[in-house]
Amino acid sequence: MTDLKLIALDSEDLDVISATTQDAVVRVGDMGYAKGDKRFALLMNRYAWEDGTGGKTGVRKRAALHFDQVTAVKVSGIDTNAIDGVLELLTIRFTETEAPSGHVDLAFAGGGTVRLDVDVLEARLADLGSAWAAKAKPEHAS
Repeated sequence: MTDLKLIALDSEDLDVISATTQDAVVRVGDMGYAKGDKRFALLMNRYAWEDGTGGKTGVRKRAALHFDQVTAVKVSGIDTNAIDGVLELLTIRFTETEAPSGHVDLAFAGGGTVRLDVDVLEARLADLGSAWAAKAKPEHAS
């Protein structure tokens, strides 16, 4: 299985990144905003949906995702002081406000959200090489 390297410059591109990071596990302490660089980044253990092995467990891969041109970060429903807390990423969406700016919402299981105000949508996802058998395949209620 090859490592993914994806870039998103519009909503359709971001939908691809969202699909590949659905059910990723993120430690609260592995998310951060570098205000001076206008960059928000997070490390994750993503479930490799594209693996397609069809097995009972599948594979997880370590990956990094970052957003550039970030002007503000708002967190709701997440205790940012619980740095060892674990979140499950459900979806990532971009909403344009005044073209080309808008906001990116990272929605987590349990209702937590990270909202990024961006001058323009620019996101990059890269697998970091390590992969291992997942303990279980994520399941969703229909």
